Amino acid sequence: QVQLVESGGGLVQPGGSLRLSCAVSGVTFTNYQMRWYRQRPGKERELVAGISGVRGSTTYADSVKGRFSFFKDDAKKTVSLQMNSLKPDDTAVYYCNAHGVFIARGRDYWGQGTQVTVSS
Repeated sequence: QVQLVESGGGLVQPGGSLRLSCAVSGVTFTNYQMRWYRQRPGKERELVAGISGVRGSTTYADSVKGRFSFFKDDAKKTVSLQMNSLKPDDTAVYYCNAHGVFIARGRDYWGQGTQVTVSS
C-alpha cells in the first residue's frame, strides 16, 4: 500500500526551528513530485514548498521564502522541510503530498499530517 508518514511536528517558540520529515513507501519515488502543504487554522490548504512545474523546480510560498528549505532524498525515499525563524502564523497542520508525474500522472497521495505550533 501507498503510505506517506510525516514526523517532526511539535511545539516551538517564535524564532525557533523545526524539521519535518516524510517517509514514502509503496510508490516509484521518481514518478512523483514531492510537496509540503499546510493548513492554518481557519484557512485553506496551501502549498508551502516542494517540486512542481514541467521543469521540476523547487518552489516556495512567498510567506516562507528565506526561512524554509525543502530537501528530497531519493535513496531514502524521504522529503524534509527545514523550518527556521518560525512565526506564530506558521502554526498549522503540515501535510506531505506525492503528486504523480510521467506514468503516475493523475495520482495524488497524502500523509496524515503533523501539527506544528509556534507559540511562547
